[in-house]
Amino acid sequence: MTVPQHVAIIMDGNGRWAQKNGKPRLWGHARGADTVREITTLSRKLGIKALTLYAFSTKNWDRPEEEVSGLMGLLKEYIRKERSTLLDNDIRFRTIGNISKLPEDLITSINELKDASSHCKSMDFCIALNYGARDEIVRAVKKVTSDILDGKITHETIDEKLFDSYLDTACLPPVDLIIRTSGEFRLSDFLLWQGAYSEFYFTETLWPDFREEEFRKALASYSQRERRFGKTSDQIRK
Repeated sequence: MTVPQHVAIIMDGNGRWAQKNGKPRLWGHARGADTVREITTLSRKLGIKALTLYAFSTKNWDRPEEEVSGLMGLLKEYIRKERSTLLDNDIRFRTIGNISKLPEDLITSINELKDASSHCKSMDFCIALNYGARDEIVRAVKKVTSDILDGKITHETIDEKLFDSYLDTACLPPVDLIIRTSGEFRLSDFLLWQGAYSEFYFTETLWPDFREEEFRKALASYSQRERRFGKTSDQIRK
């Protein structure tokens, strides 16, 4: 089976899973953290080089204040509890998105884990926090503009490869597979630039139930795809 180098997942359905089980929405997010742990360690075991999870978008601030506050607390608790798991498995922790708008104590926890895992090389585990693809692209354009004004680059040197280096994901390999759980069929402002040639996999399974068997189904589907990148099938097979 061909294993993708970089898998990105839109973890959808925590709230619906909780409501389905007669529990508050935050309880679903807590159970979703268990799935994160299982998928992360399985990805490392399978030889996947990068795993990016969409945890909190720029639009999620519009959710009820109680839910947002609870999510911030769960994120901090997750980072604390998973530190040893990541380090023991030689997994480097990263984030994408504008984390400067997160609570200060959460930012501190994030940076501490980044520093502690900076030497790890077997897999990159990346959480998208306060992330939106359009926001990311706008921030990248501002950085490009600033470097032009400072004389570091010229507009003639700008191409896709250079622009890619200004994105949050510059340190990660290209995204091979994007998975979305819970039966929704949209990207929701996730990795719009990076997903230009990604394969997509959609499942009705809610995120807390997206365990090893479901993940393996997604990977099996990916391994059957023919990735042509604009070429013909005959060219790929030569």
